[in-house]
Amino acid sequence: MDLNRTTTADTIKHPERILQFGEGNFLRAFADWMIDRMNKEADFNSGVVAVQPIEHGLAELINKQDGLYHVLLKGMKDGKPVKETHRVDCITRALNPYAQYEEYIQLASSEDLRFIISNTTEAGISFDSNDSLEMTPQCSFPAKMTSFLYKRFQAFNGATDKGLIVICCELIDRNADILFKYILQYTELWNLGDDFKIWLKEACAFCNSLVDRIVPGFPKENINEVQKELGYNDQLVTVGEYFHLWVIEAPEWVQKEFPADKAGLEVKFVEDMTSFREQKVRILNGAHTGSFAVSLLYGLETVREAIEHPVVGKFMNELVFDDILSILDGSKDYLEQFATKILERFYNPYIKHQWRSIALNSMSKWETRDLPSLLDFNKKYNQLPTHLVFSLAALIAYYKGELNGEKYELQDDQKHLDFMKSCWETCDRSKESTNALVKQVLAYKDNWNLDLNEVPGLTAQVSEYLYAIEQEGMQHAINLVLNTVESTQN
Repeated sequence: MDLNRTTTADTIKHPERILQFGEGNFLRAFADWMIDRMNKEADFNSGVVAVQPIEHGLAELINKQDGLYHVLLKGMKDGKPVKETHRVDCITRALNPYAQYEEYIQLASSEDLRFIISNTTEAGISFDSNDSLEMTPQCSFPAKMTSFLYKRFQAFNGATDKGLIVICCELIDRNADILFKYILQYTELWNLGDDFKIWLKEACAFCNSLVDRIVPGFPKENINEVQKELGYNDQLVTVGEYFHLWVIEAPEWVQKEFPADKAGLEVKFVEDMTSFREQKVRILNGAHTGSFAVSLLYGLETVREAIEHPVVGKFMNELVFDDILSILDGSKDYLEQFATKILERFYNPYIKHQWRSIALNSMSKWETRDLPSLLDFNKKYNQLPTHLVFSLAALIAYYKGELNGEKYELQDDQKHLDFMKSCWETCDRSKESTNALVKQVLAYKDNWNLDLNEVPGLTAQVSEYLYAIEQEGMQHAINLVLNTVESTQN
């Protein structure tokens, strides 16, 4: 049976109070799952309009199912394995602004609209000087936001009670602050006036946030079994772990409008989320992004396979405890307990978290999640963190797009793909050529925001590891790294 509001009983269509930039698995298994819980348990009464941030996405499929889908939660609760199934009905419709611009921009004049939630990936919050107010729509997400908010400002003549609460979920530090900075830049570039600028600052709230839930996504490998159990042909079903945490940095009045506490959700409103973010991004996300290329080149497809593997699991643990934890501020005991809990989640027996999904946009992810730890370690100890350096070499090797003569698909910003392709095309796998390749990649300021060749010893060490990966394969290369660490410690 197809899943839609005709074939399914007891669905409610709520007023469209939330505009959501992003319609992928994560937001639907995280933010929308929470909104659905608040609707049902805290009388939040809020519908979500999901907007594709890019031209090609899931809007058509979401509309085909009338916004309905299931979230399958699997993990550990109070030390016991647990499985839960939730049908989510808070999404009222989805829009593709590249094909439905007028319908999308009309939402700026909506009396009901109160919130904007976004997850446009780390690469999404960027400034493009080529964007103009007249474009329908603009290319960058911040430009789309500026245009949308300006339309709202005009529609309500700058009424202060028509401002919006913006909650950013992108995995970059101070995500809403950066978005707001770019919005102000577009305000200047497009000459939108001081009154609009004042309205943005006084009538709107731009809230930094941190999100935490592992979401493997669509269960492709056993979808027939899942759909049979659901009783519906749900093409949007998504799998997530039971654990969830949303830390939102916001004024107290925002918390009163977002009743997560009444629904028993792990949503923390704080004045400063700095310590929460650093621990989560560097340990959880840093472990993921720092290990994905090593694991895939080793031949391991899932996080659980990797953490349970005697060699790769050892690498992952040492990456976290030796390289990352050693430079974080805070109680050593607390940090070790926090890291242990993070790594325990990787053993979740119910979730096949594919490394390929983690590999999406890995150039910007590595810069955000792992490079700060590498640089801080170097600054603190005047030496290089072995596992992070090896991870960087594995990242470069992964972007070759080929393993044992077989090609695989890379998913990233096209400019990064083009750059890495051009680098690899000139490499003949000799030591000299490998070193030249590494120098070229480390000098790629468009991603790293600095020339990494200036970090003492980094070019030589990355080159050594990359050459070993290319000549001997990951299984040999990773053992060289682990042996190097052990001999150093001894």
